[in-house]
Amino acid sequence: MRLPEPLLDGTLVRRYQRFLADVQLADGTLVTAHTPNTGSMKQCAVPGHRVLVSLSDNPKRKLQHTLELIRVNGHWVDTHTHRTNRVVEEGLKTGRIAELSGFRVSPEYPFGGSRIDFLLENGAGRALVEVKNVTLCCEPQTACFPDAVTTRGQKHLRELMEAVRQGYRAVIFFLVQRGEAAAFTPADAIDPEYGRLLREAAAAGVEVLAYKSLVSPRENRVGERIPVLL
Repeated sequence: MRLPEPLLDGTLVRRYQRFLADVQLADGTLVTAHTPNTGSMKQCAVPGHRVLVSLSDNPKRKLQHTLELIRVNGHWVDTHTHRTNRVVEEGLKTGRIAELSGFRVSPEYPFGGSRIDFLLENGAGRALVEVKNVTLCCEPQTACFPDAVTTRGQKHLRELMEAVRQGYRAVIFFLVQRGEAAAFTPADAIDPEYGRLLREAAAAGVEVLAYKSLVSPRENRVGERIPVLL
């Protein structure tokens, strides 16, 4: 998926009130950027990290800048959670996710008390896919999720287990944005209930997939699959 152009180089001064970040641009200008991420952004929202921000020409926007990428440990990390599903949708439609190829793709499928990210359909059946954006590493080369307690994420796991009971194929898909990651695991120290439910879901037949993203200042796309450690 192509990123907005042009992106402006800067340095993160601080992130606050969840959706705001002060950024000093390369020319010395201090701007406040919208931050489309509700998580803690632990390890990413660190003052002094290099960032890239976009600039909107929409006069109705309160904040003209948006925080797009953060440089962490030598890699660009896409913390823009609204983009995550579009990256995965592109990967589904172009066959980059081998385990989920050959389906018609419908986003935002209502199931239970939620809207599951994708319904996949073909002649063999239907699959529900819930996507999670991963920006944290719990160990130097092991990405983990979540970066804060997520009751919403716990609810999604329960609904995927219910989908399996109803005859659906169900998948929890972790898009890992950390370029150094070689494996994925639940962040038990942050949300032990999520880790417990993820293991319960896997035992109940929910498929757990983790793929790395390939992030550059120009694009974000689905890369290689990495092992899941439960």
